[in-house]
Amino acid sequence: MMIKNTMLMLGSLVLLGLCACHSENKSTAKNDAPTSKGKLFIIGGGERTYELMESLLNEAGLQEGDYIGILPMSSEEPDSAYLYIRADFAEVSPIPCINLHFTESDLINQAKLDSLRKCKLIFITGGDQKRFMNLVHSTPIEEAIKRAYQDGSTIAGTSAGAAVMSEIMITGDENFSEEYSSTYDKIWKGNAIYATGLGMLQGVIIDQHFLIRSRHNRLLTALCDFPGHMGVGIDESTAIVVSGDSALVVGSSQVIVYHPHDSCDYHFKQYAPKDVHCSVLVGGEKFALSTPER
Repeated sequence: MMIKNTMLMLGSLVLLGLCACHSENKSTAKNDAPTSKGKLFIIGGGERTYELMESLLNEAGLQEGDYIGILPMSSEEPDSAYLYIRADFAEVSPIPCINLHFTESDLINQAKLDSLRKCKLIFITGGDQKRFMNLVHSTPIEEAIKRAYQDGSTIAGTSAGAAVMSEIMITGDENFSEEYSSTYDKIWKGNAIYATGLGMLQGVIIDQHFLIRSRHNRLLTALCDFPGHMGVGIDESTAIVVSGDSALVVGSSQVIVYHPHDSCDYHFKQYAPKDVHCSVLVGGEKFALSTPER
C-alpha cells in the first residue's frame, strides 16, 4: 500500500512538472512574438495634398541621412509613378527618394534589398494591388518590408498601396459580374475574389477610395465572408496612421469603420448581415484596431 501511494505521488509530481513546463513554454512563445516599432500610413487614394504629405513625413520622423524608398510595382508605368510620388515629397522636404522598382529578374538583388531594409520610409504607389502582390508575395522583398517595419520604419501606401496592407486583400474582382466595376452592385455570398496581401494589419480589411466610389457593398461582403474582422474604408485625400493597436485619422475627408460581427445570415446567394455597427471618423479622431484571437 505504501509503495502504491508513493508511486501515485511521484506520478502527480511528474504531471505537475510537465504542466508547469508546458505553461512556461506557452508563455515564452507568446512573449517572443515580434512587435513592430514602426508605423503604417495608409492613404485612401486621390489627391495627395501638401498637408497629407507633411503629416506623413512628420510621422516617419525622417532625419539627416535618411531616405525614402518608393516601390512602384503596382503601376503599369512604374517609372512615372515614382516620379509623381517623388514630386509630392519634394514639395514638402528635400529628403532624397530612391526608386526601388523590383522586377522578376531582380527579386534577390541584394543591393536593392539592403536599401529597402534601411529605408526610414517605404512608400507603395497606386495601380493594381494584384500586380504588386503577384511579384512580392513570399519573396525577400516582402521580408525586407516587414523587417524595416519591425525595426521602426514607416510603411505607407496609397490606393492599391493601401489595399496590400491587409492580410485579406480585396482585389475588386467579382465571380458574378463579367465586367470590372468600381464597386459591387450586390452583397452576395461567393461573389468577391480575394488575394493575400502583405498582412501589415491583422484582423482588419482595408478598402480605399471609399466614399467617392461608394464601396460599402464590397466591404460589407468582405466582412460577411470573414466574420470577426474589422472593415476600414478610407476615402480619398485621407489616411489612417497606425501605431500599435490604434489608428489616427488624418486628411480632408472621412474614414468609415465597420466594427467586427461574429456571423452573417444569407438567403440563397444574398447576404443578410444584422446589427452592423459602423462609425464615421474625421481628421484628428482615433479608433482602436481589432485584434481577434487566431
